[in-house]
Order: sequence, then C-alpha cells, then structure tokens
Amino acid sequence: MDRYLYTEVTQSNGQKVRAYQRTLYPDIEPTQNDTYIHTRPGDRLDNLAHQYYGDASLWWIIALVNNLGKGTLAVPPAMQLRIPAQASINDLPNMLLNAENET
Repeated sequence: MDRYLYTEVTQSNGQKVRAYQRTLYPDIEPTQNDTYIHTRPGDRLDNLAHQYYGDASLWWIIALVNNLGKGTLAVPPAMQLRIPAQASINDLPNMLLNAENET
C-alpha cells in the first residue's frame, strides 16, 4: 500500500508528468483488538510495522495513530504506542480514496 497518491498531469506543452497530491489520512479509530506496547531502546516504526503487519512500509500507520514519525523512524523508549489491529487497516486503500473524495 502506497501512502502517496499521485496523478498524471498534462502540461500546456503536452508533456505528461507525475505530480504528487497531498494525502488526506483517514482516522483510524481505536478498537478493542488494538495492541498497546511500551517501546524499548532501539525500537523503530518500520521494525514495529514489520513485526505486527509483516510489512515495514506500513510504519506510517503506527506513526499516524500515535502522532510520531516527523523526521525519524526512531521511537523514544518507554513510550506507550497503539498498534491498530490488522482488521482496522485492511480497508485503508478505500478509506484513503474516500478521504480524498471528501475534499
């Protein structure tokens, strides 16, 4: 799942270029199936995403729900993190498209 949405834009000279749009993230509401952990020294968002989702590229989901990841994948030790349940993120591609369409 790619967290960046893009579209092809045709410029006035007829050349097509890829232009990135801002991505509007949906709210991922807490559920009773979410996991809560306390981080340890050396924990990183990408490693946690790989551990819980099997896909390190989903680090941004953990960052989003915990308001983290601005400039680094490192996580401070002894911080409580919410890891959204797999079922909560399965429909994220559709949720992202719906969020974009609401603007």
